[in-house]
Amino acid sequence: MMTAIEIREPGPPQVLHAVQRPKPAPGLGEVLIRVAAAGVNRPDVLQRKGLYPPPPGITDIPGLEVAGEVEAAGEGVVEPAIGARVCALIAGGGYAQYATAPAVQCLPVPASLSLEEAAAVPETFFTVWHNVFERARLQRGETLLVHGGSSGIGTTAILLGKAFDARVIVTCGTAQKCAACRALGADVAINYREADFVEATVRATDASGADVILDMVGGDYMPRNVVAAAVEGRIALIAVQGGSKSELDLRALMVKRLTLTASTLRAQPVANKARIATALRQNVWPLFAARALKPVIHARFPLADAAGAHRLMESNAHIGKIVLLARE
Repeated sequence: MMTAIEIREPGPPQVLHAVQRPKPAPGLGEVLIRVAAAGVNRPDVLQRKGLYPPPPGITDIPGLEVAGEVEAAGEGVVEPAIGARVCALIAGGGYAQYATAPAVQCLPVPASLSLEEAAAVPETFFTVWHNVFERARLQRGETLLVHGGSSGIGTTAILLGKAFDARVIVTCGTAQKCAACRALGADVAINYREADFVEATVRATDASGADVILDMVGGDYMPRNVVAAAVEGRIALIAVQGGSKSELDLRALMVKRLTLTASTLRAQPVANKARIATALRQNVWPLFAARALKPVIHARFPLADAAGAHRLMESNAHIGKIVLLARE
């Protein structure tokens, strides 16, 4: 048996409860990970509210990323080896002392990171790499505009954007968050409560606009993104926190020759996630080895206090990632 966090019913953070569940067994191509820490992400909050159910066949235990040691391997697994320290992207089950993961979605924990830090890596690094560098094709020297710059996704986008020589502009809701983003390397931080991000982006780019825009807001931000984008710009939509409907003047997209791309990660096939994992290992893991990257962790909570972690996330007071510690 193991301790896991159960969503008793859709609702506020207090519906999260620690329960005893059987340890999962790794299936074909999977490993069993003894979890040291798990990352907390916005989709976990949506699942708790009943707005983002797990894909068919996936456990109802929330949690999309973990780090720990491989305890057992299913049929067909050659790597990672038993005892290896790994971090993994998973489709569910992270809020527990044990979790299964497709072996191809596991990555070795960089020597420069603790297991707690490694647990804060998979979800955001997979997401940012896939959407900013693969789908939106950010190039060295281009300008990247990131909405929600102080979030887990946002801080990761700053770190990766600067690591690959992009100019990074972010939007945040407070002066403190803007300062934190600049300290991480953001070239420009816009307080969207005090300034129009479109005007500020146009001004910061000498009227050329942002080459790539990473948007987790949607809603009325989308037509404004079109105005803030450069000619031949790419807009990558990854969430709709501001609403799932927008009204766009399609002529504006045509005139600027814009590309609008959108994706979610959780429901993608294992093969897709395996390919992203390989790309991260080749392109990003050397930066960890060189100590050029380190995830930003705002707070750590014991597993049993997952509700507290969710309250913090919903307060929007955090800067960077929130982590659950699965070991006492």
